Amino acid sequence: MAIQAVMIYITGLQQSFAPRNDGKITYYTQIKSFKNMTEKLQKLLAATGIGSRREIESWISAGRVKVNGEPAHLGQRVTAQANVYVDGRRVGLPQLSNASLERQVLMYHKPEGEMCTRDDPEGLLLVTNDGELANRLMHPSSEIEREYAVRVLGDATPEIINNLTQGVLLDDGMAKFQRILDAGGQGANHWYHVVVTEGRNREVRRLWESQGLKVSRLIRIRFGKITLPRSLHQGKWQRIEETMLNQLVESVGLQAYNAEKSLAPVRARGKSAVRKFPSTKFPTASSFPKKRR
Repeated sequence: MAIQAVMIYITGLQQSFAPRNDGKITYYTQIKSFKNMTEKLQKLLAATGIGSRREIESWISAGRVKVNGEPAHLGQRVTAQANVYVDGRRVGLPQLSNASLERQVLMYHKPEGEMCTRDDPEGLLLVTNDGELANRLMHPSSEIEREYAVRVLGDATPEIINNLTQGVLLDDGMAKFQRILDAGGQGANHWYHVVVTEGRNREVRRLWESQGLKVSRLIRIRFGKITLPRSLHQGKWQRIEETMLNQLVESVGLQAYNAEKSLAPVRARGKSAVRKFPSTKFPTASSFPKKRR
């Protein structure tokens, strides 16, 4: 089952982040690595996004992981230069530094037409350097709410709204909206706010299309407790403030960690790169920029 990319995992994410003219996103990193630092193997592998720490611990116990040609063991500490193989395939480890081990999440307002995955909508996109966090947030079992502002062409009758909230059979199984809120509009085009928890590919569009209606615009406005701020314009980004970041992390059973305390054998120096931003209100459909024709 294809999953939409609400989050992007980037190894070594630091401060500079900007869209390129070709529609892709480029990430500039300037990180000072510390070659003699060590970290637990399962933590570094989880940071690559290949699995959760618990999954990786089971792989280590089963003998599926090797370090420098030798079977790995639980609790083993390695440097970023170690040659690590999982099921015979080499896995590149993230560089160890105060910036790379500090959990960071950015909010990015993705413009329409900028590609990160096929058919991914415009609106809120989260970018993180924590592979395990991205893995948990994107996994269907986490049931993280995703809210979209949808402009629908056609008449959505009470019967159709009921069908969409009770469940519709799609080609990949049953699907439904957890909630549908009328957000206003005039004429044939009408805005709704809808909430899903699975994040299947084109799920929102396919649900409306199953009722003979067409989605003329789709904007992701919320992921979990992270809401797209009115002040964040298309193509711009900002860091998630610390309190909201901790809530996001705890919602999937992870704990906030301090990069300085996790490093060994030396303690990293320098101030945190995380900047705090003022809280923002939920956006309404009327606040979205009109699409140029």
